[in-house]
Amino acid sequence: MKKLDLNLFLVFDTIYTERNLTQAAKALSITQPAVSNALSRLRRVFNDELFVRTSKGMLPTPVADSIAQNISAALGMLNASVLEREDFSPDSAERTYHFSMTDLAEAVILPRLFPHFEQHAPHLSLQSYYTKRHEIVRQLSRGELDFAVDVPLIEDTQVSHQSLIKDDYVCAMRPDHPMSQQPLTLDAYLALSHIHVSSRRRGLGQVDMALLRHQAERRIQLRVQHYRVAAEVVRGTDLVLTVPRYLASQYQLTLRKLPFETMPLDLHLYWHRQSDSDPSHRWLRETLLALFKH
Repeated sequence: MKKLDLNLFLVFDTIYTERNLTQAAKALSITQPAVSNALSRLRRVFNDELFVRTSKGMLPTPVADSIAQNISAALGMLNASVLEREDFSPDSAERTYHFSMTDLAEAVILPRLFPHFEQHAPHLSLQSYYTKRHEIVRQLSRGELDFAVDVPLIEDTQVSHQSLIKDDYVCAMRPDHPMSQQPLTLDAYLALSHIHVSSRRRGLGQVDMALLRHQAERRIQLRVQHYRVAAEVVRGTDLVLTVPRYLASQYQLTLRKLPFETMPLDLHLYWHRQSDSDPSHRWLRETLLALFKH
């Protein structure tokens, strides 16, 4: 085989991520004809179509799927060989990390992370916003995101992930709530007025799905978008809030064990494999994993 232009691997990796030649060209800051030409050369090298145009975009062939992880890993190693030569000192470093997190993840992570930043990395900054799950891999690949925190539903060979937070749900109420000293049976739980936190206008949460297995339904009197608002309402009313224990423990509330089984909160930290050896990424990954050790 003739020597292969390494730039072709970068084009392949970008098409594999974007599933669209126009978007790949934008990501690479080159023209679409240049991307098409590179793809033609790759097809000749591998004697395969590699990507097939469909209504859903440029879908990879089995051959493309079989080589994608190796190409991504090779690019990551090249990137790492440069990054590993760079020094990173958190006490003096200046950079901004970009995270995709839900309101729940923000409420759990940031109150513990930022005191650590202030003490050990005072010049580091963080921007957090919600990215739709189907966009996360693409934005991690482009460098628009450094990390994402989400439930373990993202599966892609380009992305690394590790379990960050596992926590059980509890029922939180004000300390002088009429039920604070009473047995919290399932019937008593269902008789309470509940707050449900969601950015969606409708739909069931994890707790409601668990209740369905008991053929039960709670009465949701208030639906809001943010957990901190919900906690403030709970502190001054008889409404209760079912949330992960770590989040509930941040407020002066009475926490009661749920009278039914529900899946725990399970949040994973995601990052692109090309960032595996980035010293600043590695420092923040290790910091987060240490702060939230199970």
